[in-house]
Amino acid sequence: MRLNTAISRPEASILATNKVLRNTYLLLSMTLMFSAMTAGAAMVLDLPHISPIITLVGYFGLLFLTTKFSNSSLGLVFVFALTGFMGLTLGPILTMYVKAFSNGHELIMTALGGTGIIFLGLSGYALTTRKDFSFMGGFLMVGVLVAFLAGLGAMFFSIPGLSLAVSAMFILLMSGMILFQTSEIIHGGETNYILATVSLYVSIYNLFLSLLQLLGVFSGED
Repeated sequence: MRLNTAISRPEASILATNKVLRNTYLLLSMTLMFSAMTAGAAMVLDLPHISPIITLVGYFGLLFLTTKFSNSSLGLVFVFALTGFMGLTLGPILTMYVKAFSNGHELIMTALGGTGIIFLGLSGYALTTRKDFSFMGGFLMVGVLVAFLAGLGAMFFSIPGLSLAVSAMFILLMSGMILFQTSEIIHGGETNYILATVSLYVSIYNLFLSLLQLLGVFSGED
């Protein structure tokens, strides 16, 4: 009996990890599609830009509710509310790129394709190699905090150079976050698929926006 129990524990752990991975990627694909729908609706309705304060309050408020109810069915409601809200904030930004650049649609599709390639490549690497990237956690948290504060400074004080530097920082940081978050799921550091989905969604969202901003600066055609 002891031998059978010792063997079954690793097997149970692998099954649990696979279930979290499967549920995470399924929910992530659904939330990304829902977010794309709300972004598209915002573009069709030509909604105005949502103020940074409302965006931050809405994001952190819905993130808090998603985290609080992550172990219940309400967590699913709030994760869709969060990603749908982020899609609404994205819509006016995409509209601005379409109106400001003659190749705006190409910039958006290029940023979208680049985001997809980076996400699939890094996730695939973490899944196939099964390396433990937990050591990156502290560095990434500090880096994101510094980049976030620098981004606020660039926005409120209108410093274009700093804004570009922040976008480049976010591309690197979000790439690291994807490796870290996928590793956490694989090695049992994250067992809640709702929280795992939100973490990956936020990384993808920021990665896309950062790529789009850099493409707009270096490849945009007025």
